Amino acid sequence: MTMAPAMFVGHGSPMFAIEQSYARQLLEQQQSNFQNIKAIVVLSAHWNTRGYTAISTDAQMQTIHDFGGFPTELYQLQYPARGNPALSQQIQQCLVAEGFDVQLQSNRGLDHGAWVPLMHLVPNASVPVIQVSLDVTASPQQVFRLGQCLAHFRQQGIAIVGSGSITHNLADVKASHDNAAHYVQRFESWVRSQVEQNNGEALMAAADLHPDFYQAHPSAEHYYPLLFALGASQSNGQLKILKGGIQYHVLSMESYLWA
Repeated sequence: MTMAPAMFVGHGSPMFAIEQSYARQLLEQQQSNFQNIKAIVVLSAHWNTRGYTAISTDAQMQTIHDFGGFPTELYQLQYPARGNPALSQQIQQCLVAEGFDVQLQSNRGLDHGAWVPLMHLVPNASVPVIQVSLDVTASPQQVFRLGQCLAHFRQQGIAIVGSGSITHNLADVKASHDNAAHYVQRFESWVRSQVEQNNGEALMAAADLHPDFYQAHPSAEHYYPLLFALGASQSNGQLKILKGGIQYHVLSMESYLWA
């Protein structure tokens, strides 16, 4: 079986689900990489746990509309993906063996950080999806290792996806897409360079190495999915950089695919 991809997705605003954009086109162009796979394991910035990693166990995933103040059309969208409880248990056993504190969780569903990009990658929801939480007490190294521990599942046809944003300072959001903040441009460029060099050590130390880190990420939950995907990418895959641009002045829509 061909190795399934690893991917980091910049999921942007919930409006990414319905608005036409170049970033959306770039994701849609990757659909062939997700056609012949058995399942997708996704870690989103929007499912946070403290002190442990949770794994969804539902046979049918619900669509969570975990946002407010958006057009009615967004709340009507459904992404009716199946789950895979047996695979969830396999993942739990694997992570426990590697020293992670793991809990299985039912009735969770998929938050918009998961289902919005998946709508563009697998629009018919034909591939089972398992969501893994982000332990917000984990170090960058632990999040990277989480991805590493799941990398071997790619050999079984299971894609590993981290969904977040290279930059995510909502205090600086503007309605216009025309002008990107300078610190956003600088940090996005630096991250891209480190990804191209497969410099995981630098990316894990970004808070110490790059002066714009804390302005780009007042909190780190949208950055960590990149480390998760990077960890899962280490086993194999040619890097493809999807330069989706910067929306709302501060939201990088850049994504990375290893396939």
